[in-house]
Amino acid sequence: MNVIILAAGLGKRMQSALPKVLHPLAGKPLLSHVLDTARALSPSRLCVVYGHGGDAVPSLLAAPDLAFALQEPQLGTGHAVMQALPHLDDAVPTLILYGDVPLTRATTLQRLLEIAGKDKLGILTIEMADPSGYGRIVRENGRIVRIVEQKDANAAEKAISEVNTGIMVVPTPQLRRWLATLSNQNAQGEYYLTDIVARAVADEVPVVAAHPDTLAETLGVNSKSQLAELERLHQRALAQALLEQGVTLLDPSRIDIRGTLRCGRDVTIDIGCVFEGAVELADGVVIGAHCVIKNARIGAAVQIKPFCHIEDATVGAAGQIGPYARLRPGTVLAEDVHIGNFVEVKNSTIAAHSKANHLTYVGDSEVGTRVNIGAGTITCNYDGVNKLRTVIEDDVFIGSATQLIAPVRVGAGATIGAGTTLTKEAPAGKLTVSRAKQITIEGWARPVKTKKSS
Repeated sequence: MNVIILAAGLGKRMQSALPKVLHPLAGKPLLSHVLDTARALSPSRLCVVYGHGGDAVPSLLAAPDLAFALQEPQLGTGHAVMQALPHLDDAVPTLILYGDVPLTRATTLQRLLEIAGKDKLGILTIEMADPSGYGRIVRENGRIVRIVEQKDANAAEKAISEVNTGIMVVPTPQLRRWLATLSNQNAQGEYYLTDIVARAVADEVPVVAAHPDTLAETLGVNSKSQLAELERLHQRALAQALLEQGVTLLDPSRIDIRGTLRCGRDVTIDIGCVFEGAVELADGVVIGAHCVIKNARIGAAVQIKPFCHIEDATVGAAGQIGPYARLRPGTVLAEDVHIGNFVEVKNSTIAAHSKANHLTYVGDSEVGTRVNIGAGTITCNYDGVNKLRTVIEDDVFIGSATQLIAPVRVGAGATIGAGTTLTKEAPAGKLTVSRAKQITIEGWARPVKTKKSS
């Protein structure tokens, strides 16, 4: 099929310079959600009609499978679809979607496509207790004969509860012909796409309807308030899917997934956690409260304690992280590694059974197995121009408050005395200490403030 996505609206009520369809829902633009759904249907042609915001939409979302058509000025939905006509294949029907309606499911659209086939006009409709603001589906003897917009409806038509979602599929040759006949003689002075329904009836083209499973699939975004409501609806649906998979969420209303989250068995997630990008949690992982995890793989039986930040990192099985730990991009931890409170690791590998439990920075380093890194240790990896490597071999013990001035190597089994500033290689199996001599100065008195005379 062809797919047209209408995304030219100003979004005045958003009170933002950003085009409405680029505002984020679950971490990605509204329009990206619609594009993902459209691509799930494997369309032969895919076209986005853009307008307000200039080239911001095509600049951000350009892709080889995607055509763009500019609508300038914006003269209604019918006029918007006209701009996409050069990109359509007449041999297949055309599905029309909206860039600010992000939660429609591919299964719902497939249902609409199947009921319409290649020769019918299909409309996605829904029953609403309060249909105010929506175009009403007017039927005669059970058959759809037209759609009337709220501003043009009479009292009887306003009482109709079946409404138009705007999503429809149309035989493409007829679409071209019907669009050419549209008029803007209506309350808004616009070319309504919905007017093609009456054209189809006049041409004896069957008009059929399909229905979504939930109202949320049809909701659009016109304000920040509506965007926030859809965010919660979407997050609740994602949380429900996790619960059905067996994940324990201590409060399903307090989790945010801004990407994809794959969980194994017996995973537990506490409140206030944010997952961004692609995150994998293996069997038995426990995530403490208020963690932010982005593009990470967490191994089996790992415990991540509260208030940790993990980005572009891998944590091996049975590890313990936090609380208040930060794993930055390039961090790879093997099994049973302990990273404690206020410890930061960046672009480093740490082998199995090693520990850095307190107030430590490990950057651009290669750490062996069974290494103990004492509190307050720093790998000094930046000379102002270059990032330099530190190598700590197996079974090393590093005392507290040590500075390792890269590039430097600590040999296997070495011990570094607390307070050492290491600038040269520490030999394997030996104690290395570098400290200033401790002295006591007799007769020294601490300065005291003198009282100012009044």
